[in-house]
Amino acid sequence: MVDDRQEGDGGIAPEAFDAAPVSVAVIRGPERRLAYTNLAFRATFGERPIGEPVRHAFRDLVQHDYFDLLDRVLADGEPVTLAEAPVSLFFPDTGYEQRFFSFSLTRLPGDEPAVLAVGVDVSGSVDTARRADAADEQRRALRRFQSLIRVSAEIVWVTDPAGYPVEPSPGWERVTGQSWERFRGRGWQRALHPEDREETARSWERALAQARPWRYVVRLRTVEGDYRHFQVNAAPVYENGVVVEWVGTCTDIEQEWRREHRRRLLDGAGAATAERTGLREMLGALADVLVPALADGCGVHLLPDYIDRPAGAPLLTERVATAARPDLPRQPPFGREWYAADSGFTRAVQRSRPLHHTFPPGRPPAGMLPQGTTEWLAAANANSVVLMPVTVDGTVAAVVTAAVCGEREPLSREDVDLMRQMFDHAHDALSSAIEYHRTQRVALALQHSLLAEPPVVPGLEIAARYRASPATAEVGGDWYDSFVLPDGAAVLAIGDATGHDLAATVAMSQLRNILRSLIVDRQECPGDVLRRLNIAMETLIPEGSATCALARVADGGPDGMRLDYAVAGHPPPVLVCPDGSVDLLEDAANPLLGLGPLFDEPYHSAQVRLPPGCTVLLYTDGLVERPGEHLDKGLERLCEQAGRFARRPLPAFCDGLLTRLPTAGIDDLAMIALRVPPDGGEAIGVARS
Repeated sequence: MVDDRQEGDGGIAPEAFDAAPVSVAVIRGPERRLAYTNLAFRATFGERPIGEPVRHAFRDLVQHDYFDLLDRVLADGEPVTLAEAPVSLFFPDTGYEQRFFSFSLTRLPGDEPAVLAVGVDVSGSVDTARRADAADEQRRALRRFQSLIRVSAEIVWVTDPAGYPVEPSPGWERVTGQSWERFRGRGWQRALHPEDREETARSWERALAQARPWRYVVRLRTVEGDYRHFQVNAAPVYENGVVVEWVGTCTDIEQEWRREHRRRLLDGAGAATAERTGLREMLGALADVLVPALADGCGVHLLPDYIDRPAGAPLLTERVATAARPDLPRQPPFGREWYAADSGFTRAVQRSRPLHHTFPPGRPPAGMLPQGTTEWLAAANANSVVLMPVTVDGTVAAVVTAAVCGEREPLSREDVDLMRQMFDHAHDALSSAIEYHRTQRVALALQHSLLAEPPVVPGLEIAARYRASPATAEVGGDWYDSFVLPDGAAVLAIGDATGHDLAATVAMSQLRNILRSLIVDRQECPGDVLRRLNIAMETLIPEGSATCALARVADGGPDGMRLDYAVAGHPPPVLVCPDGSVDLLEDAANPLLGLGPLFDEPYHSAQVRLPPGCTVLLYTDGLVERPGEHLDKGLERLCEQAGRFARRPLPAFCDGLLTRLPTAGIDDLAMIALRVPPDGGEAIGVARS
């Protein structure tokens, strides 16, 4: 009997197919419902729901275009036959996989359209044929590969499936000098550069585990004792789907590697100079290109006074950049060094030719480089060093020292030539940066010449600091001043004339001189002095404006030292007590200088007692201002750091603020600080930087 879910059709009794050894199904009606499946069909495809649309019954079928074939047979009545067609779906005996079937679709007669589907699983024969074809193709590929390597590769080798050599390699022995006894096992790894061995072994093990072709670049030690770059290519050889051996080649690519290495270094040098304008930053970036690509350590020195240096005089250098491999110590990036006129360093500069030395590891020649550099070379186990003058616009402007350390191959003549090409490649950018740097040095010297030395004041200590903006080569308007009045009182002043050009410096100089005259002219409080300065500016500097903080420190009798101060548009002075407490002195704030008739009101002064051991700090806005941030944030940072440094010596107090405060770097900054000695302490000392 036929399942009552499976209906007969057009003269064909479905039960006739029940015992058929092939898969049989009937699909009927405009909705393409599955009407019948025989035992072989159900054994192959599982129990599919009778009465459901065939697309739903076989929704796991990947090849949806077979449903389109069914529609076509129903539409035009032409039968379709496919041989070795892939069928990907869920099979009850194996799960989801792809098999191959030869099947036909035939339209059945009758009032209602129906299709008879008959299929045979031919996966076994297809797999056998494909394996045979794959084996033939593999044999052909192996023959081609063997023919190719015989004519193109210098070294050919064969290993077992675990990656161990199974036969001698004449090419390997000819290139590396390793005999078969030394080559076999993992002995071949001893011919690799020590820095390459670990990573090469890991890469080779990954290729073996994945049974995938291996392509790698290694450095091999040749019979001449040097290292050359070789391209390694290896591929697994299969038999019956199993890896039975590996065949590989090593081809010398040293020249190609050097050309690519040179291109990368020159491109890196070009990028380093194109993206920077400051000379120090540019030279630092070039040092980072050299290390570790060409050297393990590098230092760059400028020669600021070389052009004007008298004959026979020592040579001054400024170290402006250093670089070192991560596992090596690094020299400080900044510092000054002097070289005797007859030193190897000075002679190399005078001749404008590189000085190249190779030596036993850790034993650099004495007298060629400064003591600090020589000690670094010994500690880093260096084996070679190059001292290369860098000529810009016909003059030696800098000197680059580069060293190679450990077991790395010493610097060669080709390496020295590549260093020279790097800096020649950057010549135009270096020329502009050096001119910029020289202008900045002249501007800085001019600025310092206009700043007064703090006086020696018995009972007090005074320190001053000035830092030019690294973002501009022009002089600015920041200034400070201090002197002692006839009555013994100490005066501190600090200010900022608007602008960052020569006009600002001229205005700064005029303001300082006018202020000095007004202070000495008559004995009056700081606020009155600033008011008169504002009036004077209307006539003498009509287009200018400025800020200023003025303070007078004197003995207040039994109450100790007293501070009288006034501020005109300037950040407030800071009073730092020995216990770390900090106060902003904001009780004498007055308008900006240069307003003239717009402000004709009195300027206020304020007074505060100075406890023993306290510090008074006057500063310009470059110390506290940052773009996009409210000034109060900068003042909070200043007070916090000043409290931390309260008990440090005064010079260290000032230097700590310069070092720890995150300044924007786009403005000059100046500061002047006064320290009242503790009870029973002696004053002394003046510091300026």
